Amino acid sequence: MKYISTRGGSPAISSAEAIRNGLAPDGGLYMPDCIPSLSEDDLKCLCGMGYSERAACIMHRFLYDSFPASELLSDCRSAYSGQSFPGEPARVVPVGNSLRVLELWHGPTAAFKDMALQIMPHLFVSALRKTGDNRRALILVATSGDTGKAALEGYRDVDGVDIAVFYPVNGVSTVQKLQMATQTGKNVYVRAVEGNFDDAQTGVKKIFSDPAMGSKLNEKGYFLSSANSINWGRLVPQICYYISAYCDLISTGDINAGETVDIAVPTGNFGNILAAFIAKKMGLPVGKLLCASNVNNVLTDFFNTGKYDRNRDFRLTVSPSMDILISSNLERLLYLVCGTQKTAIYMEKLKKEGKYAVDNEDLDAMRADFDADYCDEEGTLEEIRHMYTDFGYLCDTHTAVALKCAERHITPSGRKIIVASTANAYKFSPAVLQAISGEKCEGINAIGRLHEITGVEIPSPLRGIAERQIRFDPHDSILPSEMPFDVMQEIIDRNGRE
Repeated sequence: MKYISTRGGSPAISSAEAIRNGLAPDGGLYMPDCIPSLSEDDLKCLCGMGYSERAACIMHRFLYDSFPASELLSDCRSAYSGQSFPGEPARVVPVGNSLRVLELWHGPTAAFKDMALQIMPHLFVSALRKTGDNRRALILVATSGDTGKAALEGYRDVDGVDIAVFYPVNGVSTVQKLQMATQTGKNVYVRAVEGNFDDAQTGVKKIFSDPAMGSKLNEKGYFLSSANSINWGRLVPQICYYISAYCDLISTGDINAGETVDIAVPTGNFGNILAAFIAKKMGLPVGKLLCASNVNNVLTDFFNTGKYDRNRDFRLTVSPSMDILISSNLERLLYLVCGTQKTAIYMEKLKKEGKYAVDNEDLDAMRADFDADYCDEEGTLEEIRHMYTDFGYLCDTHTAVALKCAERHITPSGRKIIVASTANAYKFSPAVLQAISGEKCEGINAIGRLHEITGVEIPSPLRGIAERQIRFDPHDSILPSEMPFDVMQEIIDRNGRE
């Protein structure tokens, strides 16, 4: 197995090198040179395993060139232990006749990013060892909310690694902001960025693409890498939970082996739904992949028209992790459908003009696998209320977007739809509280009030969050243009390694 850039301008490398590097030198994203297959017999075998065993088995198909099966199994058992994930890490909950909610938020930060970012540090540290790189890794993360905290928690006090997280100062929830501001660990650094997620992400990409920056950091004994889903080590664990969910549906008798299901995913940066697409490419019996957006519906427009245009108004919503206009992982889908040459052209147009358009043949190929829809703010709150009132199910704002879109796309046959639930409802308590009761309660106080009304247990990662020590002032924001070397130098100096 070799890994190549989506833009075709970088040498093929091993899976360990791809995980270490994060981003290809030509600015592209790494992808395996082939997608491994998954047979019906393989699925039957996976049905008899626990989650750690399933994840190790699936990831090994992509990483076998560098990571032995026994090593992956040990790492998965450590990452998905009962201490980090009480009970099953990825649980499937039936809602109504057709919807099956895949709860991915039972980890240490109450968000789906834990599913990848608890195992990724194991893969990353192992990749450093396998590639013989003795420099210290400086991991840069732009976050729209959940990735930041999950990455900080995953890499907290990991030897040989520093991690810096940048988030939009007004673009995350109060709980998300507090989770990052109170993060413990000697090797972590957090700063708010003026602007939106795209501004933070652009700032991080500029750092990666600056040769002078890389040279200066190398002189200090550092190299840059990423923990966003642009890094293959973040994406490959996400493939596992869709396959695992399908196995669970077989095991409970909800579906028959080989039966087709659809998958709906609340989508911002396109990584989570891309993982489901790769699972389908492997052979998982999936019909349609439903790309569910909020009012920042650049992806809905893309799948409907073939035109990707980020030159539009940016909206702050109650589902902030989806407030994104540059969906980085869409590049990987373009590569799989269009090839490297077209992908490089599209990405150059996006960089220069903020837009591009695919040809009709490529759009038809994407539409064969993807449907797209979006849900506005009013619809999001209505769906939260509907789910709680009619089914007794409490969902967060992002999951509500996917559920609303999924209900619109239920087929006449009632084919099961796996709906990715990406965060615990308490992470977005003010909006959820308003949806089910009409009450407006801002900030952290909404957690307690939501618990009083619903009686639903507050997850342990969020209990007492208001009393935790603030380490990184959430009001101390910077401009994206201020993110380069002065900030990198601050991180180096802060850790006493000048």
